[in-house]
Amino acid sequence: MTYAEKTLDFLSKGDLTSAEENFTQALKNDSDEMIYSLAEELYSLGFSEMAQKAYQHLLELYPDEDSLKTPLAEIEISEGNDDKALAILSQITPDSDAYLEALLVSADLYQTQGAFDVSEQKLLQAYYLAPEEPVIEFALAELYFNIKEYRKAAKFYLSLVKQGILEFSRVNLVARLGVSYAGYGKFETALGYLEQIPAEQMDNDTLFQLAFTQRELGDLENAAKNFEELRDKAPDYVTLYPYLADIYEQEGNFTQALITAKEGLAVDEFNIYLYEKASLLAAKLGQTSEAITYLKKALEIEPGNLTLVLELSNQLLASQAHEENIALLHEYLANEEIDPQMYWNLGRSQATLDEFEEALKNYQTVMRYLDDNEDFLRDAAFFFRSAGQRTLALEMAEKYLSKNPTDYEVEELVSELEY
Repeated sequence: MTYAEKTLDFLSKGDLTSAEENFTQALKNDSDEMIYSLAEELYSLGFSEMAQKAYQHLLELYPDEDSLKTPLAEIEISEGNDDKALAILSQITPDSDAYLEALLVSADLYQTQGAFDVSEQKLLQAYYLAPEEPVIEFALAELYFNIKEYRKAAKFYLSLVKQGILEFSRVNLVARLGVSYAGYGKFETALGYLEQIPAEQMDNDTLFQLAFTQRELGDLENAAKNFEELRDKAPDYVTLYPYLADIYEQEGNFTQALITAKEGLAVDEFNIYLYEKASLLAAKLGQTSEAITYLKKALEIEPGNLTLVLELSNQLLASQAHEENIALLHEYLANEEIDPQMYWNLGRSQATLDEFEEALKNYQTVMRYLDDNEDFLRDAAFFFRSAGQRTLALEMAEKYLSKNPTDYEVEELVSELEY
């Protein structure tokens, strides 16, 4: 056995001391070809430090051999020494046989740093040099997929699939292609690919995308089944819960939809959308107190979310909690947050509590903003009549009747005001 072979043998037995001794002898006595093979094997086995020494030894003998520099750069990257890696890669010029590999290594490095534009530039340069090289197409497809440029990703995945390459680096390219098509709205095409994935190869992300695509195409039954399967397989996959709750809601199963929203909140207690959804569903089920509780919890997470404030105000109005509603809206309106619906809600609660002077100010404040809102016009007509503002009441009633001429109650109000 050569010293290189002995090194690997001792490593397989866990005898690091003997492996180190034979590794030192290998560098002194074995052929350069054997040392190169040893370096590759050591790197693939994860013995980066020994592999680095072997490559450096060879590079000292062959300083112009650029093919030794790319694995050295990869080792530096794995050690977190990005600057050293880039310094090594910068030594490889475009006329080098190793330049293509250097572009791929540097693209991978820039991608891990979040410099996606630079990574794309390197990969496109490599693609220009070798447009038929599958590894480059795959690298471009993965880059675009990861930054959610799905149309571009689909182009390269499709090219690979057409070449008969259905899997690359343990990545199912058919699944990737289906997800990419769905990512930019080509749901019918996406479904054709996603349905080809065998159940045993269906990972959680692909199963989610299959269910999402079926939902977008209106196949709620199969979408629900696949979301439910994903929930059972991966209950922490929080993204599924809003969609599954939506499906149950569309089917009129509000109880199951609320249960699903609650399950999602058990996984992610900071999910604002799920709090909103739970509140809406609780309200539909007549559970007003619970609906209010969900919105309050959401506001604790996002106290500046005016949509939540308005939804809570609407629920407080519905439950006749007028004093609480007034306190809530005063808090936000004091911060000069202007929303016509808030002023209207405030005025409605004040009017109910016979605070007509304050209510009048708020109704007048929002008149010009809500003069196309039929609900406001009708409500304002009766409010202004109660507040003694007959002219304003008549104006609101007539505007309302121009949109709803068959509302006899408002017609009677107009007759009363004109008399």
